[in-house]
Amino acid sequence: MTSNVTLEQVEQLAVQLPMAEQLKLLASISTQLSDLAISAPPVDEEADRKAREAYAAALMRELDAIADSIEINGEIDSAEELRQLREERTGRI
Repeated sequence: MTSNVTLEQVEQLAVQLPMAEQLKLLASISTQLSDLAISAPPVDEEADRKAREAYAAALMRELDAIADSIEINGEIDSAEELRQLREERTGRI
């Protein structure tokens, strides 16, 4: 049966180790993390970008549909409204 150890407990124990042992611990953790990164499936950045663009387009269509359902004098361009809001926010920073 394994016991749960918190990060704080591990840190407290690690600082009690001699420097050489701390370096060995660091190397061991680094190796484990490197192995995890190597075994992780590769990320298809192009597919991710396309998925984000498709999601954004779907959201814009929903916003346009909502705007169409609201009776307001004049045209509503939700994409333009969002751009203006973004520019205003950027100007405040």
